Amino acid sequence: MKTVLVTGGAGFIGSNFIRHIYRKYPDYRIMVLDSLTYAGNIENIPQEIRDADRFEFWYGDINNLDLVNDLVAKSQVIVHFAAETHVARSLYLNRVFFTTDVLGTQSVANAVLKHADTVDRFIHISTSEVYGSARVEPMDEDHPLEPTTPYAAAKAGADRLVSSYVVSYGIPGVIIRPFNNYGPNQHLEKVIPRFITSAILNEPFTIHGDGAAARDWLFVEDTAEAVDRAVHAPLEKVRGEVFNLGTGISISVIDIARKIAHIFGLDSSNLTFMDERFGQVQNHISSTIKAQQVLGFVAQTSFDKGLMQAIRWYKANTYLWEKQMAMRKVPVKTKDGNIVWY
Repeated sequence: MKTVLVTGGAGFIGSNFIRHIYRKYPDYRIMVLDSLTYAGNIENIPQEIRDADRFEFWYGDINNLDLVNDLVAKSQVIVHFAAETHVARSLYLNRVFFTTDVLGTQSVANAVLKHADTVDRFIHISTSEVYGSARVEPMDEDHPLEPTTPYAAAKAGADRLVSSYVVSYGIPGVIIRPFNNYGPNQHLEKVIPRFITSAILNEPFTIHGDGAAARDWLFVEDTAEAVDRAVHAPLEKVRGEVFNLGTGISISVIDIARKIAHIFGLDSSNLTFMDERFGQVQNHISSTIKAQQVLGFVAQTSFDKGLMQAIRWYKANTYLWEKQMAMRKVPVKTKDGNIVWY
């Protein structure tokens, strides 16, 4: 019986990964460490899993060194999702991002080092935001790291910290850089849930800038499958490696807004525009070659199919997401000291 420790397991991607491994590996034990910040919700983990004998939940901070060490000591696989993750929020609450994302990652990496004789795999979940805007498309794993926001910079620091521990100490680390995830359970501060819930509530959609910023959108269940493959791939093929996760297709924010408006029978008058968020990344398209060649991973969910799954979830689960209504907009302090809500 293998024990998998998932940090940040009550968050959006972490909870989807837990569902995936719980159902696929009935002999695995799962431990979750989560501080249940505004973006974490224990209800993201189904009751069936929470009630299971092979599931353990630990409420705690990733920077509690003793707790992290104790949990890593009991685990063979560590999948590290725990992080502050919202670009706009980082523009105002920047120090929190470095404390959680960089120092928190060092807490986990150091515990992995201490228990290197029993830890088989350490999967660090980074982000495509570390690249900044695309210099070339598609973006492969050798693209320069040019973060444009405190969030991206914090994640870049954590990403390179894990790499340094692999090089210096030989820990069994693997770095995953997912492109933009979407799907059920995502927090309302993110653009797709914000548009969907605006449509449900018959409110205008707020678009930053002209909406031309384009992203590679990856359905969250595909991400879970890719991380699973990184966990189970031969260590000699993945130790110290970086893997982008994406579809190789980009879609602009305004095109997504139009798709959602069309599905709900709304017209273009529902789209409103505001100033562009500073630090915005304009284009992101992932190369899919390395993940396919090494992990055998190819995203299976088309954007339209994944979007419909997300819409059905938000329609059916109002009681879960309505608690987040006050956090759909995020405060950003401008250079002149004013607060703007994005």
